[in-house]
Amino acid sequence: MYLLRAIVRPEKSPVVMRALLNAGFPAVTKLSVFGRGKQRGIKVGNVTYDELPKDLLMIVINEKDKEFVIETIIEAARSGEKGQFGDGKIFVTPVVETYTISSGKMEV
Repeated sequence: MYLLRAIVRPEKSPVVMRALLNAGFPAVTKLSVFGRGKQRGIKVGNVTYDELPKDLLMIVINEKDKEFVIETIIEAARSGEKGQFGDGKIFVTPVVETYTISSGKMEV
């Protein structure tokens, strides 16, 4: 299994969530976060905004679904046909174990 963490523009978050739901992946955790990427924020006049609002979407998936889910997120989160700076990033991490809190059982 893998944990995908996708940092996306807040206005794209509902689009990504809907795309994942329609693709059969309803379980997603969403957090509002602030940060900056390679663009180092935005300068408007004399003011620099170096912490921009983003949404962090987290989803645990099976290995066989990894490429499909990544492509689904990219297609839904990309701005325009070629994308833009600030569209976001996806981080992929292996998941060693998961447990259901209510039952205390490990899932496979």
